[in-house]
Amino acid sequence: MEVLEQNRLEIVQEYIKKAMDYPRYSELVRQLAKIGKSTGPNQSEAMANYTKLGDRRMARWDKTFKIPEDIQQKLKTHDKELVFLALTESWCGDAAASLPIINKVAEASPNIALKVVLRDESLDLMDAFLTNGARSIPKVIVLDKANNEIVGEWGPRPSIATQMVEGCKKEHGKLTDEFKQELQVWYNKNKGQNILEDLLKLLALE
Repeated sequence: MEVLEQNRLEIVQEYIKKAMDYPRYSELVRQLAKIGKSTGPNQSEAMANYTKLGDRRMARWDKTFKIPEDIQQKLKTHDKELVFLALTESWCGDAAASLPIINKVAEASPNIALKVVLRDESLDLMDAFLTNGARSIPKVIVLDKANNEIVGEWGPRPSIATQMVEGCKKEHGKLTDEFKQELQVWYNKNKGQNILEDLLKLLALE
């Protein structure tokens, strides 16, 4: 195994040991939203408001997202023991839309565990899994426990949203406020289906 890959593996294993499960993360976001704070060093009013918004979105997806019965059966029989290690922060809009779906997938399989760490407390891990050189979140790293190897990554957005973002950057050189609104509308209309499709491809179930 290459030295770089071995280092990445060791960092992932270390963070899995101290990571939160999803209910604990969800409760952390809920409590921060109540007191007007956020995770991370930037405790601005804007970040606190994003956390409140994220809390509401997560609660909605937790309640409404359902995995179709046929896919649930596939996930039940998925026999590889995997850990999804997710990097996130409470203020991240993409994470609020994605983590509840990822959690439902993990819950549907007896062999998949979702673990969550905060990006700004885990920069050595984050820097080992950059997206185009950026510390973009959410980022999910997939560890195969039996074979002790990293077998996949996902994030920071589902595949269709990634194409939308690239199109906006190409046209405007940045993500405009209008586009950010459009993106949230897309998440709501798509109802988690693209995230589910991406994860099933990652697990070779589609």
